[in-house]
Amino acid sequence: MIDTHAHLDALEGIDEILTRARDAGVTRVVTIGTGIESSRRALAIAAEQPGVYAVVGIDPHQAATPEASKVGELRELVGNPCVVAIGETGLDGHHGAETLHEQRALLDDQLALASDLGLAVVIHSRAASAETAAALAPFPGAVILHCFSEPDLLEPALERGYFVSFAGNVTYPKAQSLRDAATRVPIDRILAETDSPYLAPQPVRGQRNEPLHVLHTLAALAEARGQAPDELELRIDENANVAFGLGS
Repeated sequence: MIDTHAHLDALEGIDEILTRARDAGVTRVVTIGTGIESSRRALAIAAEQPGVYAVVGIDPHQAATPEASKVGELRELVGNPCVVAIGETGLDGHHGAETLHEQRALLDDQLALASDLGLAVVIHSRAASAETAAALAPFPGAVILHCFSEPDLLEPALERGYFVSFAGNVTYPKAQSLRDAATRVPIDRILAETDSPYLAPQPVRGQRNEPLHVLHTLAALAEARGQAPDELELRIDENANVAFGLGS
């Protein structure tokens, strides 16, 4: 099993965390940068840990800060063979509605970088589905909608063949709309993630999230879709290979 989105640089005790994950069958993790220094830490972790890949980017919450001027530094990081995508980047109208203009500029810069380099993008979108769909429309590469939580984005995602990744919030009792969305995602476009250390799934809600807990998300997705968990696990692994250009 693969956890397609974790912030390992925000966790302490990475060796122990990854050992627990591997013992449970979660043998691969994609660790995500949220800024330049975070991306450098993600790269260092990926270089040290087998089965860990890095995504480098500047998240939308930093769009109105000096960090947003450092997209050029991302290009320098992308030469590292551990890098498999650009992100997370995107638009957040819930935490930062007043900076949506700056967020769009930062997103556009990172989309251009990903397009130039032939890399996928990992997209954060909250309370900005129409704006996100519009920004992504010209992008020619693979799109991973991380922590999918906006059903209004589902139609564009289905039409354009985006990868749709579900996190621990799909397990929450009140998240039926997300489970319904998960039933509509084609089998070759669905992904699962933890967003560690955030959004712990329902069986461990309130605890620090970590990669092994992606198995709870897998179980919820399998139940919603009426699939066997082991079958869905194999397909998610295959989908991640395609989305991020990973080896098996």
